[in-house]
Amino acid sequence: MTEPDDGDYSIYHNTEEGDTDTTGGRTITEADIANFAGVSGDFNHLHMDEEAMADSMFGERIAHGMLVFSAATGLLWQNRTPAERDAVVAFYGIDDLRFRGPVFAGDTIHVEAEVVEKRESDNPAATGTIRYDVEVVKQDGSTAISCSMLSLVK
Repeated sequence: MTEPDDGDYSIYHNTEEGDTDTTGGRTITEADIANFAGVSGDFNHLHMDEEAMADSMFGERIAHGMLVFSAATGLLWQNRTPAERDAVVAFYGIDDLRFRGPVFAGDTIHVEAEVVEKRESDNPAATGTIRYDVEVVKQDGSTAISCSMLSLVK
């Protein structure tokens, strides 16, 4: 697909239900977990206490679910072309968010997304909304997060 350089590119008109996309990967690090705890204020023992978590069902500390979700939104953004980025008006919402499996420091995640719905909008800044079914997948093929994400787009 060729994208015009005049700023008139429309994600809405160039996207069809059933379209799929897979992002590149990103490894979640110890630094990511510590930094996210500092930014969010979430110092829960699940994420920060190695000793307490050694005897847990996980056997070690786990990454914050919202850290993993946030990294997933970044992977989706990085996977877009400049014209697609310019055509995004807003991240519009999340439905059915589920944390389905733990992510540990050292795990590499990627995102698999499928367009499941398009709706026209009367928003003066946008053409419509696009709903994506999203899975955040670890290097072993297991799903860490599933949800439905909506974008308000031109």
